[in-house]
Amino acid sequence: MKLSFGLPLALMVALPGFPLHAETYDLIIRNGRVIDGTGNPAFYADVAVRKGRIAKIGRVTGKSATEIDARGLIVAPGFIDVHTHADEVAEMPLAENFVRMGVTTIVAGNCGTSTLDMAKFFRQIDRARVAVNVATLVGDNNVRKEAMGGDFDRPPTPAELDRMKALVRQAMKDGAVGLSTGLIYHPGVFSKTDELVELAREIAPYDGIYTSHMRHEDKKIFEALDEVFRIAREAHVRAEVSHIKLSGPSAWGQADRVLAYIEKARAEGLDITQDQYAYTASSTGLSQLIPDRAIEGGNKELQKYVADPARKAALMAEMKRSLHSKGREDYSYAVIASYKHDPSLNGLNIPEAAKAKRGADTLDDQIETLLDIQVNGGASGVFHGMSEDDLKTFMRHPNTMVACDSGLRKLGEGVPHPRGYGNNPRVLARYVRELKILKLEDAIRKMTSLPASAFHFKGRGELREGNWADIVAFDPDKVQDTATYKDPHHYPVGIPWVVVNGIVVLRNGEHTGAKAGQALRNPSRAAAGEANR
Repeated sequence: MKLSFGLPLALMVALPGFPLHAETYDLIIRNGRVIDGTGNPAFYADVAVRKGRIAKIGRVTGKSATEIDARGLIVAPGFIDVHTHADEVAEMPLAENFVRMGVTTIVAGNCGTSTLDMAKFFRQIDRARVAVNVATLVGDNNVRKEAMGGDFDRPPTPAELDRMKALVRQAMKDGAVGLSTGLIYHPGVFSKTDELVELAREIAPYDGIYTSHMRHEDKKIFEALDEVFRIAREAHVRAEVSHIKLSGPSAWGQADRVLAYIEKARAEGLDITQDQYAYTASSTGLSQLIPDRAIEGGNKELQKYVADPARKAALMAEMKRSLHSKGREDYSYAVIASYKHDPSLNGLNIPEAAKAKRGADTLDDQIETLLDIQVNGGASGVFHGMSEDDLKTFMRHPNTMVACDSGLRKLGEGVPHPRGYGNNPRVLARYVRELKILKLEDAIRKMTSLPASAFHFKGRGELREGNWADIVAFDPDKVQDTATYKDPHHYPVGIPWVVVNGIVVLRNGEHTGAKAGQALRNPSRAAAGEANR
């Protein structure tokens, strides 16, 4: 009797080890070391993509139209930046400074500033097509301006508050992912906590997140955190502390206390996270150095202060007191980034600008220079105000995600903060490779699954079969930010490949021109709208 060990054809077809034909894919990334975004250890695997999604992770024997040899590279989920000011992305759809940092998803509408017509915003994204995925928050400052006209230093009337709530509600229906505040900016600086609670309640049915550029990031930071906690608690929403920091020497050294304060709130039932950029300088308008009352009415109001000797003297005295309360003797920590009225001052700190324009750099001359800049349209600035020890402490915390706080960049325009060109690579180079503040897997988690989880981006932030194929491949030994404060207009190196929704957007370090991003409308808006009917 002769035994046969052959398998029937039908069984051979059914067994994965006996394929009759090789699988075909749109893209295969081979030979890379995969960090999946969860914080788990790296592993070697191929990644196959079909129809914009990850089809297989492992040993891929099939074929594809496009293959990437990722030997020597880390293959990770595309980075998600939840704190950007890239609201004009439809006008600059290549989003090159973000793509070259490995960023595949951005959140606009931060710090209280956004469009109010979300439906139009997303239509423009759909129509223009952009290189990255785009979500947005609705900004409280714009809501307040729309509802209250030009009279802001007061609570809204009941009718105005109803209008504000309606604007937030409509923005959420149209796809916003939450509400942002910028409580050092006009007119949000005049908002009371009760008002913000009422607005935050409007995002709760839509599973929205409340993000805040808080009122204080200095010695009074605990008061500011209390306000965030109250809003999250009473509105029943999760909250994000935007660009967590301690500004000014008088506030330095308290990062552990701040984190413990947040952890206490979490233990009490609040869902609080925080984001951070990897630099010890911030960036905003130089107007933040001038008391609110002097600029509430715009340049005309400021001109009245400047023209009245008594009021001007009182204003200058107040600015000196504010400066000294932060442990500073002058404004040398503040650098002019972009001043359209006189670009020759770009890149100079305030004493240098005072010397150039007034022939002297005394504190009075510095304040005069600041006032003159504001009267002539204002300027953006870079403020060197943080301790790297505090930065490291915040970075180590497991709930701190990486976000650049930058807008879109045009090469050669102004002297902007370098974070818009180098934030993610700087974390990977300085704080992972050089200083070993973070393990590589932990740093990747802070750029991928953590922000995806905090902002409820389904199917993104992890390399997992079935997820959207947002992928970055970088060299862990060579990735490096090259932008500096003095010379910021340089893209990073060491990131040769970026894939967005299965399409190669960065190939061998060059932008392909592909606009593969999607508009990420709030997925809860439809269900919430039905529930509210």
